[in-house]
Amino acid sequence: METDDVSVREQLFHNRVRETIICVLLFTCLYIVSYLILTHFKKTAEYVTDDIEDATVNKIALWLCTFTLSVAVCAVLLLPISILSNEVLLTFPQSYYMQWLNGSLIHGLWNLVFLFSNLSLVFLMPFAYFFTESEGFAGSKKGVMARVYEAVVLLLLLALLVLGIVWVASALLHDNIARKSLYDLWEYYLPYLYSGISLFGVLLLLLCTPFGLSRMFSVTGSLLVKPRLLEDVEDTLSCTTFEEDSLSRKLNCDSTSCWVKLNMEAMKKEYQTVRSKRIALEMRRKASPWQRNLGYPLAMLVLLALTVMCVLMVCFNVLELLLDETALPRGMEDPHLGMASFSMFGSLGAAVQVVLILYLMVSSVVGFYSSPLFTGLLPRAQDTNLTQIIANCVSLLILSSALPVFSRTLGITRFDLLGDFGRYNWLGNFYIVFLYNMMFAGLTSASLIKTVTWAVQRELIRAFGLHRLPLTVSRSTVPFRLLLASGLSKIQ
Repeated sequence: METDDVSVREQLFHNRVRETIICVLLFTCLYIVSYLILTHFKKTAEYVTDDIEDATVNKIALWLCTFTLSVAVCAVLLLPISILSNEVLLTFPQSYYMQWLNGSLIHGLWNLVFLFSNLSLVFLMPFAYFFTESEGFAGSKKGVMARVYEAVVLLLLLALLVLGIVWVASALLHDNIARKSLYDLWEYYLPYLYSGISLFGVLLLLLCTPFGLSRMFSVTGSLLVKPRLLEDVEDTLSCTTFEEDSLSRKLNCDSTSCWVKLNMEAMKKEYQTVRSKRIALEMRRKASPWQRNLGYPLAMLVLLALTVMCVLMVCFNVLELLLDETALPRGMEDPHLGMASFSMFGSLGAAVQVVLILYLMVSSVVGFYSSPLFTGLLPRAQDTNLTQIIANCVSLLILSSALPVFSRTLGITRFDLLGDFGRYNWLGNFYIVFLYNMMFAGLTSASLIKTVTWAVQRELIRAFGLHRLPLTVSRSTVPFRLLLASGLSKIQ
Protein backbone atom coordinates (compact mmCIF):
# COMPACT_ATOMS: atom_id res chain seq x y z
CA MET A 1 0.00 0.00 0.00
CA GLU A 2 2.84 2.38 0.87
CA THR A 3 4.57 1.52 -2.41
CA ASP A 4 1.45 2.55 -4.32
CA ASP A 5 1.28 5.85 -2.41
CA VAL A 6 4.94 6.58 -3.17
CA SER A 7 4.44 5.82 -6.85
CA VAL A 8 1.41 8.12 -6.96
CA ARG A 9 3.36 10.92 -5.26
CA GLU A 10 6.26 10.43 -7.63
CA GLN A 11 3.93 10.54 -10.61
CA LEU A 12 2.36 13.77 -9.36
CA PHE A 13 5.81 15.25 -8.77
CA HIS A 14 7.02 14.32 -12.25
CA ASN A 15 3.84 15.73 -13.80
CA ARG A 16 4.29 19.01 -11.95
CA VAL A 17 7.95 19.28 -12.97
CA ARG A 18 7.08 18.52 -16.59
CA GLU A 19 4.31 21.13 -16.68
CA THR A 20 6.62 23.72 -15.11
CA ILE A 21 9.34 23.04 -17.68
CA ILE A 22 6.86 23.30 -20.57
CA CYS A 23 5.44 26.60 -19.28
CA VAL A 24 8.92 28.04 -18.72
CA LEU A 25 10.06 27.07 -22.22
CA LEU A 26 6.91 28.50 -23.81
CA PHE A 27 7.17 31.77 -21.90
CA THR A 28 10.92 32.06 -22.63
CA CYS A 29 10.27 31.76 -26.36
CA LEU A 30 7.50 34.36 -26.19
CA TYR A 31 9.74 36.66 -24.12
CA ILE A 32 12.51 36.49 -26.74
CA VAL A 33 10.06 37.21 -29.57
CA SER A 34 8.53 40.11 -27.64
CA TYR A 35 11.96 41.58 -26.89
CA LEU A 36 12.88 41.47 -30.58
CA ILE A 37 9.61 43.22 -31.46
CA LEU A 38 10.13 45.99 -28.90
CA THR A 39 13.76 46.55 -29.88
CA HIS A 40 12.58 46.98 -33.47
CA PHE A 41 10.27 49.85 -32.47
CA LYS A 42 12.12 51.48 -29.54
CA LYS A 43 13.98 54.76 -29.90
CA THR A 44 17.64 53.81 -29.59
CA ALA A 45 18.72 57.23 -28.30
CA GLU A 46 16.90 56.61 -25.00
CA TYR A 47 19.06 53.57 -24.24
CA VAL A 48 22.43 54.81 -25.54
CA THR A 49 23.01 58.03 -23.60
CA ASP A 50 25.66 59.68 -21.47
CA ASP A 51 23.34 59.58 -18.44
CA ILE A 52 23.88 56.04 -17.14
CA GLU A 53 21.03 56.40 -14.63
CA ASP A 54 18.43 57.21 -17.32
CA ALA A 55 19.71 54.39 -19.50
CA THR A 56 19.41 51.90 -16.63
CA VAL A 57 15.89 53.04 -15.80
CA ASN A 58 14.81 52.77 -19.43
CA LYS A 59 16.27 49.27 -19.74
CA ILE A 60 14.43 48.06 -16.64
CA ALA A 61 11.18 49.56 -17.91
CA LEU A 62 11.78 47.89 -21.29
CA TRP A 63 12.19 44.50 -19.57
CA LEU A 64 8.87 45.01 -17.76
CA CYS A 65 7.20 45.94 -21.07
CA THR A 66 8.67 42.83 -22.67
CA PHE A 67 7.20 40.70 -19.90
CA THR A 68 3.79 42.33 -20.38
CA LEU A 69 3.86 41.87 -24.16
CA SER A 70 4.80 38.20 -23.80
CA VAL A 71 1.83 37.71 -21.44
CA ALA A 72 -0.40 39.39 -24.04
CA VAL A 73 0.83 37.05 -26.79
CA CYS A 74 0.28 34.05 -24.51
CA ALA A 75 -3.28 35.26 -23.79
CA VAL A 76 -3.94 35.37 -27.54
CA LEU A 77 -2.71 31.79 -27.91
CA LEU A 78 -4.75 30.41 -24.98
CA LEU A 79 -7.84 29.37 -26.92
CA PRO A 80 -6.03 28.15 -30.07
CA ILE A 81 -3.66 26.00 -27.98
CA SER A 82 -6.56 24.58 -25.94
CA ILE A 83 -8.70 23.76 -28.99
CA LEU A 84 -5.81 22.22 -30.94
CA SER A 85 -4.70 20.21 -27.90
CA ASN A 86 -8.16 18.69 -27.60
CA GLU A 87 -8.18 17.73 -31.29
CA VAL A 88 -4.68 16.21 -31.06
CA LEU A 89 -5.74 14.06 -28.11
CA LEU A 90 -8.85 12.97 -30.02
CA THR A 91 -6.74 12.01 -33.03
CA PHE A 92 -4.02 10.20 -31.03
CA PRO A 93 -5.76 8.94 -27.86
CA GLN A 94 -3.23 6.21 -27.05
CA SER A 95 -0.04 7.91 -28.22
CA TYR A 96 2.78 7.73 -25.67
CA TYR A 97 4.32 10.97 -26.99
CA MET A 98 1.12 12.94 -26.31
CA GLN A 99 0.73 12.01 -22.64
CA TRP A 100 2.24 15.32 -21.55
CA LEU A 101 -0.65 17.18 -23.22
CA ASN A 102 -3.44 16.98 -20.63
CA GLY A 103 -6.06 19.05 -18.90
CA SER A 104 -3.83 19.88 -15.94
CA LEU A 105 -1.27 21.56 -18.20
CA ILE A 106 -3.90 23.60 -20.06
CA HIS A 107 -5.67 24.58 -16.84
CA GLY A 108 -2.39 25.66 -15.26
CA LEU A 109 -1.53 27.73 -18.32
CA TRP A 110 -4.85 29.58 -18.08
CA ASN A 111 -4.28 30.30 -14.38
CA LEU A 112 -0.76 31.59 -15.04
CA VAL A 113 -1.96 33.92 -17.79
CA PHE A 114 -4.71 35.23 -15.50
CA LEU A 115 -2.21 35.80 -12.67
CA PHE A 116 0.41 37.49 -14.85
CA SER A 117 -2.23 39.65 -16.55
CA ASN A 118 -3.36 40.93 -13.15
CA LEU A 119 0.23 41.46 -12.09
CA SER A 120 1.12 43.38 -15.25
CA LEU A 121 -1.97 45.60 -15.38
CA VAL A 122 -2.19 46.42 -11.67
CA PHE A 123 1.49 46.60 -10.66
CA LEU A 124 4.16 46.26 -13.35
CA MET A 125 2.97 48.72 -15.97
CA PRO A 126 2.04 51.50 -13.50
CA PHE A 127 5.39 50.96 -11.80
CA ALA A 128 7.21 51.15 -15.15
CA TYR A 129 5.52 54.46 -15.96
CA PHE A 130 6.16 55.98 -12.53
CA PHE A 131 9.72 54.67 -12.62
CA THR A 132 10.52 56.41 -15.91
CA GLU A 133 8.89 59.67 -14.82
CA SER A 134 10.33 59.80 -11.28
CA GLU A 135 13.41 61.75 -10.23
CA GLY A 136 13.60 60.87 -6.55
CA PHE A 137 12.17 62.74 -3.56
CA ALA A 138 13.44 66.22 -2.83
CA GLY A 139 16.45 66.15 -0.53
CA SER A 140 17.20 62.47 -1.08
CA LYS A 141 20.34 61.09 -2.66
CA LYS A 142 20.02 60.81 -6.41
CA GLY A 143 20.25 57.43 -8.07
CA VAL A 144 18.23 54.51 -9.34
CA MET A 145 17.08 53.47 -5.85
CA ALA A 146 15.71 56.96 -5.18
CA ARG A 147 13.57 56.57 -8.29
CA VAL A 148 12.49 53.12 -7.12
CA TYR A 149 11.33 54.52 -3.75
CA GLU A 150 9.33 57.29 -5.38
CA ALA A 151 7.76 54.90 -7.91
CA VAL A 152 6.80 52.43 -5.15
CA VAL A 153 5.18 55.19 -3.06
CA LEU A 154 3.20 56.46 -6.04
CA LEU A 155 2.17 52.90 -6.88
CA LEU A 156 0.92 52.30 -3.32
CA LEU A 157 -1.11 55.52 -3.40
CA LEU A 158 -2.60 54.53 -6.76
CA ALA A 159 -3.40 51.04 -5.44
CA LEU A 160 -5.20 52.51 -2.40
CA LEU A 161 -7.19 54.83 -4.66
CA VAL A 162 -8.19 52.04 -7.07
CA LEU A 163 -9.07 49.59 -4.28
CA GLY A 164 -11.17 52.26 -2.62
CA ILE A 165 -13.09 52.82 -5.85
CA VAL A 166 -13.57 49.05 -6.25
CA TRP A 167 -14.77 48.76 -2.64
CA VAL A 168 -17.34 51.52 -3.15
CA ALA A 169 -18.48 50.06 -6.49
CA SER A 170 -18.90 46.57 -5.06
CA ALA A 171 -20.80 47.93 -2.07
CA LEU A 172 -23.19 49.88 -4.30
CA LEU A 173 -23.76 47.11 -6.84
CA HIS A 174 -24.07 44.18 -4.44
CA ASP A 175 -26.54 45.29 -1.79
CA ASN A 176 -24.01 47.29 0.22
CA ILE A 177 -21.92 44.24 1.06
CA ALA A 178 -18.49 45.51 2.14
CA ARG A 179 -15.85 42.93 2.93
CA LYS A 180 -12.98 43.69 5.28
CA SER A 181 -10.48 40.85 5.56
CA LEU A 182 -7.17 40.70 3.68
CA TYR A 183 -8.15 37.28 2.33
CA ASP A 184 -11.16 38.88 0.67
CA LEU A 185 -8.81 41.36 -0.97
CA TRP A 186 -7.14 38.51 -2.87
CA GLU A 187 -10.21 36.33 -3.37
CA TYR A 188 -12.82 38.98 -4.10
CA TYR A 189 -11.59 42.51 -4.79
CA LEU A 190 -8.71 41.77 -7.17
CA PRO A 191 -10.81 39.35 -9.30
CA TYR A 192 -13.63 41.91 -9.19
CA LEU A 193 -11.22 44.61 -10.39
CA TYR A 194 -9.94 42.39 -13.18
CA SER A 195 -13.53 41.52 -14.10
CA GLY A 196 -14.17 45.23 -14.62
CA ILE A 197 -10.98 45.58 -16.68
CA SER A 198 -12.00 42.56 -18.74
CA LEU A 199 -15.46 44.05 -19.31
CA PHE A 200 -13.77 47.24 -20.53
CA GLY A 201 -11.58 45.15 -22.84
CA VAL A 202 -14.58 43.27 -24.22
CA LEU A 203 -16.40 46.56 -24.88
CA LEU A 204 -13.26 47.90 -26.56
CA LEU A 205 -13.19 44.80 -28.74
CA LEU A 206 -16.84 45.39 -29.60
CA LEU A 207 -15.96 48.83 -30.96
CA CYS A 208 -12.63 48.02 -32.60
CA THR A 209 -13.31 44.62 -34.18
CA PRO A 210 -16.15 45.59 -36.59
CA PHE A 211 -14.16 48.63 -37.69
CA GLY A 212 -11.05 46.49 -38.02
CA LEU A 213 -12.91 43.87 -40.09
CA SER A 214 -13.81 46.58 -42.60
CA ARG A 215 -10.29 48.04 -42.53
CA MET A 216 -8.72 44.64 -43.23
CA PHE A 217 -9.84 44.89 -46.86
CA SER A 218 -8.03 48.18 -47.47
CA VAL A 219 -4.94 47.15 -45.47
CA THR A 220 -4.65 43.87 -47.36
CA GLY A 221 -5.29 45.64 -50.66
CA SER A 222 -2.41 48.03 -50.00
CA LEU A 223 -0.02 45.09 -49.55
CA LEU A 224 -1.05 43.27 -52.73
CA VAL A 225 -0.92 44.08 -56.42
CA LYS A 226 -4.38 44.94 -57.69
CA PRO A 227 -5.56 43.65 -61.08
CA ARG A 228 -5.57 45.97 -64.07
CA LEU A 229 -9.14 46.99 -64.82
CA LEU A 230 -9.38 49.10 -67.99
CA GLU A 231 -6.10 50.83 -67.07
CA ASP A 232 -2.95 51.38 -69.10
CA VAL A 233 -0.18 50.96 -66.53
CA GLU A 234 2.58 51.86 -68.99
CA ASP A 235 0.97 55.19 -69.82
CA THR A 236 0.33 56.01 -66.15
CA LEU A 237 3.90 55.02 -65.23
CA SER A 238 5.37 57.25 -67.96
CA CYS A 239 3.37 60.24 -66.74
CA THR A 240 4.34 59.58 -63.13
CA THR A 241 8.04 59.22 -64.04
CA PHE A 242 7.93 62.50 -65.99
CA GLU A 243 6.28 64.24 -63.04
CA GLU A 244 8.88 62.84 -60.64
CA ASP A 245 11.77 64.03 -62.84
CA SER A 246 10.24 67.48 -63.09
CA LEU A 247 9.90 67.78 -59.32
CA SER A 248 13.43 66.45 -58.85
CA ARG A 249 14.86 69.15 -61.16
CA LYS A 250 12.97 71.84 -59.27
CA LEU A 251 14.28 70.61 -55.93
CA ASN A 252 17.90 70.37 -57.14
CA CYS A 253 18.04 73.72 -58.90
CA ASP A 254 20.03 76.61 -57.36
CA SER A 255 17.38 79.19 -57.98
CA THR A 256 16.99 81.91 -55.36
CA SER A 257 13.41 82.60 -56.24
CA CYS A 258 11.21 83.42 -53.25
CA TRP A 259 8.49 81.19 -54.64
CA VAL A 260 10.83 78.19 -54.66
CA LYS A 261 11.98 78.86 -51.10
CA LEU A 262 8.45 79.20 -49.76
CA ASN A 263 7.18 76.07 -51.49
CA MET A 264 10.21 73.84 -50.95
CA GLU A 265 8.57 71.80 -48.17
CA ALA A 266 5.37 71.36 -50.17
CA MET A 267 7.38 70.19 -53.20
CA LYS A 268 9.30 67.70 -51.05
CA LYS A 269 6.05 66.16 -49.81
CA GLU A 270 4.67 66.06 -53.34
CA TYR A 271 7.88 64.47 -54.57
CA GLN A 272 7.66 61.72 -51.96
CA THR A 273 4.04 61.07 -52.89
CA VAL A 274 4.81 60.85 -56.60
CA ARG A 275 7.84 58.64 -55.93
CA SER A 276 5.73 56.22 -53.86
CA LYS A 277 3.16 56.12 -56.63
CA ARG A 278 5.88 55.40 -59.19
CA ILE A 279 7.28 52.53 -57.11
CA ALA A 280 3.79 51.03 -56.72
CA LEU A 281 3.22 51.25 -60.47
CA GLU A 282 6.56 49.55 -61.16
CA MET A 283 5.61 46.74 -58.82
CA ARG A 284 2.31 46.33 -60.68
CA ARG A 285 4.12 46.21 -64.01
CA LYS A 286 6.66 43.63 -62.80
CA ALA A 287 4.06 41.43 -61.10
CA SER A 288 3.25 38.12 -62.77
CA PRO A 289 -0.22 37.58 -64.26
CA TRP A 290 -1.04 35.06 -61.52
CA GLN A 291 -0.06 37.48 -58.78
CA ARG A 292 -1.79 40.39 -60.45
CA ASN A 293 -5.04 38.73 -61.51
CA LEU A 294 -5.46 35.95 -58.95
CA GLY A 295 -3.75 36.96 -55.68
CA TYR A 296 -5.79 40.08 -54.93
CA PRO A 297 -9.24 38.57 -55.72
CA LEU A 298 -8.45 35.44 -53.70
CA ALA A 299 -7.31 37.48 -50.71
CA MET A 300 -10.46 39.61 -50.84
CA LEU A 301 -12.65 36.51 -51.11
CA VAL A 302 -10.93 34.89 -48.13
CA LEU A 303 -11.41 38.01 -45.99
CA LEU A 304 -15.04 38.25 -47.08
CA ALA A 305 -15.64 34.57 -46.29
CA LEU A 306 -14.06 34.85 -42.83
CA THR A 307 -16.07 37.96 -41.99
CA VAL A 308 -19.35 36.47 -43.20
CA MET A 309 -18.60 33.28 -41.26
CA CYS A 310 -18.08 35.30 -38.06
CA VAL A 311 -21.41 37.07 -38.53
CA LEU A 312 -23.25 33.80 -39.23
CA MET A 313 -21.77 32.13 -36.14
CA VAL A 314 -22.80 35.09 -33.99
CA CYS A 315 -26.35 34.97 -35.43
CA PHE A 316 -26.51 31.23 -34.69
CA ASN A 317 -25.32 31.95 -31.14
CA VAL A 318 -28.12 34.49 -30.73
CA LEU A 319 -30.68 31.83 -31.65
CA GLU A 320 -29.12 29.42 -29.16
CA LEU A 321 -29.28 32.07 -26.42
CA LEU A 322 -32.99 32.49 -27.08
CA LEU A 323 -33.70 28.76 -27.04
CA ASP A 324 -31.21 27.33 -24.53
CA GLU A 325 -29.86 28.91 -21.34
CA THR A 326 -26.81 26.63 -21.35
CA ALA A 327 -25.46 28.62 -24.32
CA LEU A 328 -24.34 31.31 -21.86
CA PRO A 329 -20.56 31.34 -21.30
CA ARG A 330 -19.64 29.55 -18.12
CA GLY A 331 -16.51 28.47 -16.34
CA MET A 332 -15.13 24.94 -16.52
CA GLU A 333 -13.20 23.75 -13.48
CA ASP A 334 -12.01 20.35 -14.72
CA PRO A 335 -11.29 20.33 -18.47
CA HIS A 336 -11.75 16.84 -19.89
CA LEU A 337 -9.60 17.08 -22.99
CA GLY A 338 -9.73 14.35 -25.58
CA MET A 339 -13.32 13.32 -24.77
CA ALA A 340 -15.24 15.12 -27.53
CA SER A 341 -14.63 17.79 -30.14
CA PHE A 342 -15.70 21.34 -29.36
CA SER A 343 -17.06 21.73 -32.89
CA MET A 344 -19.92 19.87 -34.50
CA PHE A 345 -17.80 19.57 -37.67
CA GLY A 346 -14.91 17.81 -35.94
CA SER A 347 -11.28 18.69 -36.56
CA LEU A 348 -12.10 20.83 -39.59
CA GLY A 349 -14.51 22.93 -37.54
CA ALA A 350 -11.92 23.27 -34.75
CA ALA A 351 -9.33 24.48 -37.26
CA VAL A 352 -11.83 27.04 -38.57
CA GLN A 353 -12.46 28.22 -35.00
CA VAL A 354 -8.73 28.76 -34.46
CA VAL A 355 -8.45 30.73 -37.72
CA LEU A 356 -11.46 32.87 -36.81
CA ILE A 357 -10.13 33.63 -33.31
CA LEU A 358 -6.77 34.74 -34.67
CA TYR A 359 -8.50 36.70 -37.45
CA LEU A 360 -10.66 38.53 -34.92
CA MET A 361 -7.59 39.41 -32.85
CA VAL A 362 -5.72 40.80 -35.87
CA SER A 363 -8.83 42.74 -36.93
CA SER A 364 -9.26 44.20 -33.45
CA VAL A 365 -5.64 45.40 -33.42
CA VAL A 366 -6.06 46.94 -36.89
CA GLY A 367 -9.29 48.62 -35.80
CA PHE A 368 -7.70 49.84 -32.57
CA TYR A 369 -4.80 51.57 -34.30
CA SER A 370 -7.04 52.87 -37.12
CA SER A 371 -9.52 54.58 -34.78
CA PRO A 372 -9.05 58.35 -34.38
CA LEU A 373 -8.65 58.06 -30.59
CA PHE A 374 -5.67 55.69 -30.71
CA THR A 375 -3.95 56.60 -33.97
CA GLY A 376 -1.25 58.45 -32.02
CA LEU A 377 -0.24 55.20 -30.29
CA LEU A 378 0.74 53.51 -33.55
CA PRO A 379 4.40 52.48 -33.07
CA ARG A 380 7.03 53.51 -35.61
CA ALA A 381 10.21 51.58 -36.29
CA GLN A 382 13.18 52.94 -34.28
CA ASP A 383 11.13 56.01 -33.34
CA THR A 384 8.81 55.00 -30.48
CA ASN A 385 9.54 56.46 -27.07
CA LEU A 386 9.22 54.49 -23.86
CA THR A 387 5.93 56.08 -22.78
CA GLN A 388 4.31 55.02 -26.06
CA ILE A 389 5.72 51.50 -25.64
CA ILE A 390 4.16 51.25 -22.17
CA ALA A 391 0.80 52.50 -23.50
CA ASN A 392 0.92 50.01 -26.39
CA CYS A 393 1.75 47.09 -24.10
CA VAL A 394 -1.13 47.97 -21.75
CA SER A 395 -3.58 48.33 -24.65
CA LEU A 396 -2.53 45.05 -26.26
CA LEU A 397 -2.72 43.23 -22.92
CA ILE A 398 -6.26 44.50 -22.32
CA LEU A 399 -7.35 43.41 -25.80
CA SER A 400 -5.63 40.02 -25.69
CA SER A 401 -6.73 39.09 -22.17
CA ALA A 402 -10.33 39.84 -23.16
CA LEU A 403 -10.06 37.72 -26.34
CA PRO A 404 -11.03 34.36 -24.71
CA VAL A 405 -14.09 35.97 -23.09
CA PHE A 406 -14.89 37.79 -26.33
CA SER A 407 -14.71 34.61 -28.44
CA ARG A 408 -16.78 32.55 -26.00
CA THR A 409 -19.40 35.28 -25.57
CA LEU A 410 -19.91 35.50 -29.34
CA GLY A 411 -20.10 31.72 -29.69
CA ILE A 412 -17.06 31.48 -31.97
CA THR A 413 -15.98 28.47 -29.91
CA ARG A 414 -17.66 26.13 -27.42
CA PHE A 415 -14.52 25.74 -25.32
CA ASP A 416 -15.61 27.08 -21.94
CA LEU A 417 -13.46 29.46 -19.96
CA LEU A 418 -10.99 27.86 -17.56
CA GLY A 419 -9.83 28.93 -14.13
CA ASP A 420 -10.52 32.46 -12.97
CA PHE A 421 -11.53 33.56 -16.47
CA GLY A 422 -14.94 32.00 -15.82
CA ARG A 423 -15.54 33.90 -12.58
CA TYR A 424 -16.70 37.15 -14.17
CA ASN A 425 -20.08 38.12 -12.73
CA TRP A 426 -21.49 39.63 -15.93
CA LEU A 427 -20.98 36.46 -17.99
CA GLY A 428 -24.12 34.91 -16.51
CA ASN A 429 -26.31 37.89 -17.34
CA PHE A 430 -28.50 36.93 -20.31
CA TYR A 431 -29.34 40.51 -21.30
CA ILE A 432 -25.70 41.67 -21.42
CA VAL A 433 -24.59 38.66 -23.49
CA PHE A 434 -27.61 38.87 -25.83
CA LEU A 435 -27.26 42.61 -26.46
CA TYR A 436 -23.53 42.20 -26.97
CA ASN A 437 -24.08 39.59 -29.69
CA MET A 438 -26.74 41.68 -31.39
CA MET A 439 -24.57 44.80 -31.40
CA PHE A 440 -21.58 42.93 -32.81
CA ALA A 441 -23.64 41.35 -35.60
CA GLY A 442 -25.24 44.69 -36.47
CA LEU A 443 -22.04 46.74 -36.44
CA THR A 444 -20.08 44.14 -38.40
CA SER A 445 -22.82 43.75 -41.03
CA ALA A 446 -23.14 47.51 -41.48
CA SER A 447 -19.36 47.98 -41.76
CA LEU A 448 -19.06 45.10 -44.23
CA ILE A 449 -21.85 46.36 -46.50
CA LYS A 450 -20.45 49.89 -46.49
CA THR A 451 -16.90 48.70 -47.18
CA VAL A 452 -17.83 46.38 -50.05
CA THR A 453 -20.12 48.87 -51.80
CA TRP A 454 -17.69 51.78 -51.48
CA ALA A 455 -14.75 49.63 -52.59
CA VAL A 456 -16.57 48.45 -55.73
CA GLN A 457 -17.68 51.96 -56.62
CA ARG A 458 -14.18 53.39 -55.99
CA GLU A 459 -12.59 50.81 -58.29
CA LEU A 460 -15.17 51.53 -61.00
CA ILE A 461 -14.53 55.26 -60.73
CA ARG A 462 -10.77 54.72 -61.03
CA ALA A 463 -11.15 52.24 -63.88
CA PHE A 464 -13.33 54.56 -65.96
CA GLY A 465 -11.10 57.58 -65.31
CA LEU A 466 -13.75 59.59 -63.44
CA HIS A 467 -11.32 60.30 -60.59
CA ARG A 468 -9.54 62.76 -62.89
CA LEU A 469 -12.52 65.08 -63.06
CA PRO A 470 -11.84 68.59 -61.73
CA LEU A 471 -14.61 68.36 -59.15
CA THR A 472 -14.74 65.97 -56.23
CA VAL A 473 -16.72 62.92 -57.30
CA SER A 474 -18.99 61.66 -54.58
CA ARG A 475 -21.20 58.66 -54.43
CA SER A 476 -24.35 60.68 -55.05
CA THR A 477 -22.98 62.56 -58.06
CA VAL A 478 -21.97 59.50 -60.11
CA PRO A 479 -25.02 57.50 -61.18
CA PHE A 480 -24.66 53.97 -62.40
CA ARG A 481 -25.71 55.00 -65.95
CA LEU A 482 -22.68 57.30 -66.18
CA LEU A 483 -20.34 54.51 -65.08
CA LEU A 484 -21.88 52.13 -67.62
CA ALA A 485 -21.74 54.65 -70.46
CA SER A 486 -18.11 55.50 -69.71
CA GLY A 487 -17.18 51.82 -69.57
CA LEU A 488 -18.86 51.11 -72.92
CA SER A 489 -17.10 54.03 -74.58
CA LYS A 490 -13.70 52.80 -73.34
CA ILE A 491 -14.36 49.29 -74.57
CA GLN A 492 -15.39 50.57 -77.99
